Amino acid sequence: GSHTPLEDVAPRIVEHPTDVLVSKGEPATLSCKAEGRPAPVVEWYKDGERVETDREDPRSHRTLLPGGSLFFLRILHGRRGKPDEGVYFCLARNYLGEATSRNASLEVAGE
Repeated sequence: GSHTPLEDVAPRIVEHPTDVLVSKGEPATLSCKAEGRPAPVVEWYKDGERVETDREDPRSHRTLLPGGSLFFLRILHGRRGKPDEGVYFCLARNYLGEATSRNASLEVAGE
């Protein structure tokens, strides 16, 4: 048959994050998987603000996994606040466009 070269495609989210309930100090993962060509870059947003991961800050307790999921080494939770609690979504981007996942809430279980 005729062989057509692979065409570039805009990203689409193939695995969306789901709500998670985590005990403080425990690890957690928010799933996200995106497809596209070229392979899209994945960013995470929490309550509308971009989430910094260990790519920007090596000391961060949040790691962007190779597939695009967001991994928390341990959920931070102090008397003064719950910095990890909130509504998250992932955004996948390449030069053809971007795709946004559904929102997922991360809640820290009560004391």
